[in-house]
Amino acid sequence: MSVATSLIEEQPARVAPTETLYQFTESPLLARQNQQESNARSYPRRIPLALKRARGIHVEDVEGRTFIDCLAGAGTLALGHNHPVVIEAIQQVLTDELPLHTLDLTTPVKDQFVQDLFALLPPALAAEAKIQFCGPTGTDAVEAALKLVRTATGRSTVLSFQGGYHGMSQGALSLMGSLGPKKPLGALLSNGVQFMPYPYDYRCPFGLGGVQGVKANLHYLENLLSDPEAGVQLPAAVIVEVVQGEGGVIPADLDWLRGLRRITEKAGVALIVDEIQSGFARTGKMFAFEHAGIIPDVVVMSKAIGGSLPLAVVVYRDWLDTWLPGAHAGTFRGNQMAMAAGSAVMRYLVEHQVCEHAAAMGERLSEHLRILQRDFPQLGDIRGRGLMLGVELVDPAGALDALGHPPAFARLAPLVQRECLKRGLILELGGRHGAVVRFLPPLVITAAEIDRVGEIFGRALAAAAIGL
Repeated sequence: MSVATSLIEEQPARVAPTETLYQFTESPLLARQNQQESNARSYPRRIPLALKRARGIHVEDVEGRTFIDCLAGAGTLALGHNHPVVIEAIQQVLTDELPLHTLDLTTPVKDQFVQDLFALLPPALAAEAKIQFCGPTGTDAVEAALKLVRTATGRSTVLSFQGGYHGMSQGALSLMGSLGPKKPLGALLSNGVQFMPYPYDYRCPFGLGGVQGVKANLHYLENLLSDPEAGVQLPAAVIVEVVQGEGGVIPADLDWLRGLRRITEKAGVALIVDEIQSGFARTGKMFAFEHAGIIPDVVVMSKAIGGSLPLAVVVYRDWLDTWLPGAHAGTFRGNQMAMAAGSAVMRYLVEHQVCEHAAAMGERLSEHLRILQRDFPQLGDIRGRGLMLGVELVDPAGALDALGHPPAFARLAPLVQRECLKRGLILELGGRHGAVVRFLPPLVITAAEIDRVGEIFGRALAAAAIGL
């Protein structure tokens, strides 16, 4: 049985009528949420749904409306909602009366999880890998990674990248490129972060783009680490997303990644790769850094690793393992259900060749978007890897930048998102000015479902453009 056939059988499509347009009014559940939940809530403001049921790539709200979920828990739901292998793994934990909470004590479930994870790593990394279980969020894993490299190197500063996103705790927040969440806080608890330009080809920070932009970027970084008058202390680490997610689905040039690894290794600086959103087949490889053939010193993982349940880990090379017992702890680092579900997902990804499927479906969706681009000049840049895709919306009437690209069209993006929602498609926005439409569907999405997503997006784009 082929991968595509097996996925179709396990995730039957439920297609809404083509011209159905949902209307949204505030239900009692949403009204109470607005009244009682924090002002910091985010997704309900743009996606005003009260959900009651989900399976595969679809969710259903309390009013019986069905939506294609191309947000998928911000990439958490690799196999979609309530996949049979995940449900079976969770039920088995309950049937076997396994402890649900073990701190960092080991169990057969935990041991199997570690073996399954290490089997997915490139052999050169797996051979010397250590793992630290963290609190059940990616941001806590980032905090652990910062402690790890600072302890091992004796240095305190870290280089991060413009446009980067690594979490919302104060230490992780200090690594974030976006200024919005930082402004109300004043001075952050963590200091010693130096920001570097990211290789954003469409809007190259050096105004060059292409190969020349990559070369200038690497030269700048290498000079910063070697120039005794650069004003920047040698850092403990460089932290990078191989594909920036919240920053606008910007894939790093692969030659740039190889150069970054060469430069950091030569300087004795640890390379931390944040795979929280891009890991576990999302980009068409098991880990996004594998596209460049590099071996990082530290890999931060969360989201899909827990099979839809909360879990986060740091995997790192053993030369860094110098911290003392208790250097990083957390009550909920022993989530046995998440480990069982995570193992089930990892095995499924391998057995069903989901990496290859994600790559093929990502190319299929990209082709739909490129076809739309012929008729809609508002589609400025289509980019990403695998099923981690983004479209930067632009204003064709605006002034062109140094590379000849029109400015971001921030006003159009939420209109497109709203028109998609009215047609039964959940998408999220990101990037500079919130002008990037992001596609993060479950990796089990079928070709027919990809075609449906492309069709809905095209209709929504046309409706949004008329509404300007």
